[in-house]
Amino acid sequence: MDLMPLLSWACIVFTVGMFSTGLTDLKKMRETKSADNIQFLPFLFTCLNNLGWLYYGLLKKDQTIVFVNVIGALLQILYIIVYLHYTTQKRLVTSQTVAAGTVLACGWFYFTMFLPEGDSQLSQLGLTCSVITVSMYMSPLTDLVEIVRSRDVQRLSFPLTVATFFTSTSWVLYGLQLHDQYIWVPNTPGIFTSLIRLYLFWRFAAVNQSSPAYRSM
Repeated sequence: MDLMPLLSWACIVFTVGMFSTGLTDLKKMRETKSADNIQFLPFLFTCLNNLGWLYYGLLKKDQTIVFVNVIGALLQILYIIVYLHYTTQKRLVTSQTVAAGTVLACGWFYFTMFLPEGDSQLSQLGLTCSVITVSMYMSPLTDLVEIVRSRDVQRLSFPLTVATFFTSTSWVLYGLQLHDQYIWVPNTPGIFTSLIRLYLFWRFAAVNQSSPAYRSM
């Protein structure tokens, strides 16, 4: 039985679902007419990550990677535009966006002008995208340490944790089927960090019964 079509659809469904969790923040910004208490950099870094993997998928001619990251990039761009509209720190956010765009342009120039087409270009791009993806998965670890100290999981999103677990798992299996280490290796930490967060929900969710055990999407 060929598992690739099933794994491909799993990657698409779970990943788009994970990216769509930002719609809750978008809804909150529109309702409150404010971007307070909503972080901007995750939108920006995720957008850069999507565009990097989109380029990788185009070079590799992998329709699953291309489709998922087109959707992801469009959603992140929407979140960024809405955030720019409602934030009171427009100068800071604009400078961060311009800086990210500059980094993206320099990266594109390097990979297209200085690297020959073929395995070398694909491997270096895959390594770069892998490092960014691992960094994104590992970045919440500092928050997890604080959660252990405070025994309070309200700052975590349970639906996002579950979505991240299934997304990471599907991409690991997909990468293993393709024998592509640049796909399965960077998604492995996402499984472990999600399992840690699920354990924290199980361990601390009942500590404070007077408030919700976890934050919804």
